[in-house]
Amino acid sequence: MSAQSKNPPSNQDISRPFTFESHGFGAHCFDTTGCKVFYADHYMVDDDEDKVRPSPKGPDYYMDLAAMQIDIPNFPPPARVSWKSKDGVPHEAEVDIGEIFKDQIIRHNVAKEDLPTETIATLDEPEIILVINDRTINVYMRALIYLKDTPERSRARKHEMILSFSKTY
Repeated sequence: MSAQSKNPPSNQDISRPFTFESHGFGAHCFDTTGCKVFYADHYMVDDDEDKVRPSPKGPDYYMDLAAMQIDIPNFPPPARVSWKSKDGVPHEAEVDIGEIFKDQIIRHNVAKEDLPTETIATLDEPEIILVINDRTINVYMRALIYLKDTPERSRARKHEMILSFSKTY
């Protein structure tokens, strides 16, 4: 049984897309045993077969997760993931990060009227975060987006996680 969804940018001005040529990557496991994630020629997670990962803390747990590997050129082969869910069932998956982000556009939810027009809106490469939680794999993107200065707001920025892929096994 599987479910798949994509969450495209909501208010993104596609006439002026922010693209990226490299990215940071992180992998995090919750409610799993023996979780392994291999991406960009490295094990991002390499748990022993009997290592149990605890449940996440709260509904917004993913907001504080980060990339552990930076400056990965777009795009290496798909991430190879293996784990056991809470019920002890083994799973294997390939998650094609290059396919998910094939347009190489940074996802964000900043309304176009809030984006600066005379300065750069983003400087850093985005973070791509792969999360295994029991039977579900979610892939998020987080990028630092600068907001237009207004009389009420100066040097503000947004740094949010955007769900870009989800599949339940």
